[in-house]
Amino acid sequence: MPLRHLTPRDQHLFWQYGRGADVPVHEPLVHRAVERHAIVHPHSVAAEHHGATLTYGELDRYAGALAARLVREGVRPGDRVGLFARRSIPTLVGLLAVLKAGAAYVPQDIGRTPPAQLAHVIRTARTRVVLTQKEHAPRVPLPADHRLIALDDPAPYDPGPVPLLPPHPDDSCCVLFVPGPAGRRHGVQLTHRNIANLLLTEPGGFGIRPGDRVVQLLGIASDLAVWEILGCLAHGATLAIRGTDTDAATRTASVLITSPAVLSGLDPAGCPRVRTVAVVGEPCPAPLADRWSRRAAFFHCRGPAEATVVTTMGRHTPVAGRPATGRPTPNNTVYVLGADRRPLPIGETGEVWAGGDGVSAGYLGDDALNAERYAPDPFLGEGRAMFRTRDLGRWTPDGGLEHLGRAVPSRERPVLRLAGERTAGPVTVTR
Repeated sequence: MPLRHLTPRDQHLFWQYGRGADVPVHEPLVHRAVERHAIVHPHSVAAEHHGATLTYGELDRYAGALAARLVREGVRPGDRVGLFARRSIPTLVGLLAVLKAGAAYVPQDIGRTPPAQLAHVIRTARTRVVLTQKEHAPRVPLPADHRLIALDDPAPYDPGPVPLLPPHPDDSCCVLFVPGPAGRRHGVQLTHRNIANLLLTEPGGFGIRPGDRVVQLLGIASDLAVWEILGCLAHGATLAIRGTDTDAATRTASVLITSPAVLSGLDPAGCPRVRTVAVVGEPCPAPLADRWSRRAAFFHCRGPAEATVVTTMGRHTPVAGRPATGRPTPNNTVYVLGADRRPLPIGETGEVWAGGDGVSAGYLGDDALNAERYAPDPFLGEGRAMFRTRDLGRWTPDGGLEHLGRAVPSRERPVLRLAGERTAGPVTVTR
């Protein structure tokens, strides 16, 4: 038994602190949730950008037609399609079309990504089709056997008789390229199950509903953009796509999902309608969390893209002091393990591993890195995997997960122990 070495109390707390609620996810394919809103509320506005609007009915119809074209081009479930674009309404159509065709979209911000990285993404993801906007088409380093489709080309939006084969919930939905060792970017495969579990359960759904406005602040290649875009559309709200004026985009927002760095540049007084704020990424300074939590429900979230953006979420209040990292999200687990991958007693410092439905399907084309960062989950069993976050942490007595920097192998640096603390093995802390 993996917990036999722990005391009965620590065995109990291992599951009490480290396991999120078991919650059913009624729709494992997130684009199906978008389609339902198109049927029920076809005239509701799905997105706004630079004064242009797109209704749910139009979004579904245009995406269905483009999905049919992708299928005619040979795209099948399990394939990957490049989405090399900027924030825009046509980009949303392209994203939904790829999902309708059963494939995974591979987002890159075409305006900011160097051509060499685009070429790396095309090779690694083995795309055969790339979607982009006409003005950016010359920037795409397209191989001879690839097809480029302009998202903003006029087209007869008739899906035709082409059948669309539904993907399996464990098929890839999105491939995010994240920084790795030596500056190389690695493609993380997020499945439909991963994303539906984040967006269609609470608190990850943030109670978003028709009539709400969610701002897309970030570029499409960001892991948070998955949450912004699909989290909005899956719940029938309006996505306010940011242009050059960030203040104008946030002025009417009811939900903000962003990083502490971006949030620090916004004035709460300039967002009078906001009711929910979530920050992900670097730790959030307490004064920033206090300022926003006086006006809205404020969620402090932590986690890597490899665990579908977040592993823990906690609601912050101004009297709480330092923003807590919260508890594991629904259907997910968090473990603090020693160097031998055995659970540590509550209060001891070790490496943080993530398990459950949020664990992604691994890196594309990198077996060595997959072997280093993913492992069979001995606690959940049943063929499940867990992910090594490379964060150091410990459970506090009240069940919070305290993050204590990054862990690197001792062969890379001398071991540094936290003052007054026991570490879990040959790791060092980096701040």
